[in-house]
Amino acid sequence: MTITQLHYVLAVAEHQNFTKAAQKVFVTQPTLSMQIQKLEDELDVLIFDRSKKPIELTATGRKIVQQARNIVNESDRIKDIVDQQKGFVGGLFRLGVIPTVMPTLLPMFLNNFIKKYPKVKLKIEELHTEAMIEKLADGHLDAAIAATPLGLPNIKEQVLFYEPFVGYIPPGHRLNSKDKLKVEDLDLDDILLLEDGHCFKDGILNLCKATRHSNDDHFQLESGSFETMIKLANEGLGMTLLPYLHTLDLKGEDQKNIKMFVEPTPAREVSLIYNKSELKMQIIEALRSTIAGVVKGAITFQNVQIISPVHKK
Repeated sequence: MTITQLHYVLAVAEHQNFTKAAQKVFVTQPTLSMQIQKLEDELDVLIFDRSKKPIELTATGRKIVQQARNIVNESDRIKDIVDQQKGFVGGLFRLGVIPTVMPTLLPMFLNNFIKKYPKVKLKIEELHTEAMIEKLADGHLDAAIAATPLGLPNIKEQVLFYEPFVGYIPPGHRLNSKDKLKVEDLDLDDILLLEDGHCFKDGILNLCKATRHSNDDHFQLESGSFETMIKLANEGLGMTLLPYLHTLDLKGEDQKNIKMFVEPTPAREVSLIYNKSELKMQIIEALRSTIAGVVKGAITFQNVQIISPVHKK
């Protein structure tokens, strides 16, 4: 049994196709098939049911894949230990970022990070939280930037910053005359929300859960972007809530529609999350320190109330 064979098994398990798996691991399909066949012969068990289309794992194969993933991760740890001992910060690093953080945070730190760590090849993917958790578990991401706390046993969280919720209240709205908002002022029937799948929407639902206006069954409109919600609000279709960093780029009249909350300010916790195996920690720490360095000047709020990003029914 070899680590290479286990890599091949994981590739076939992921793609459910020998040809696609071979392309993924950069070998010919006959080579991959032969190595997996050798492993099955050695173990005297079938890992894959080849009669199914697409190919499926057998019951025993599912258990083997789970253990193979652990072994491959531990073998990667050996390389990681050597890199850390040498002080090497480089190589491919796959980072997931939630959509409500990507457009504001990425421009703030990416250029600095690339210049400081030129040997790191960052592959960045915009993903919803559920998808990035799955990819972290499967080893397809090294880390992610997400709203926390998530409370998952296999995921570690390293807080980057606390980002307040901010009201966007257009002229003519019942709350426009207020200097500062209270959570009790909010009415879900009046709030333009992101579409399902965004943890920022779930945070708003949790924020409003305790108010007398809370009603999960009546939403006026849901959109895929903050920009659309701002435009809809400007058309008199309601108000919306934005993450603080998103308000920094608002121009002219739109900036006048921003309303902060009274303290403790409701906020989301934004963290670097990664697998408990803690691979590539030198790059994770490099990311953390770079982001902390640029964000501390933009977000200085301390008296905050963290709102969970996990939808509470």
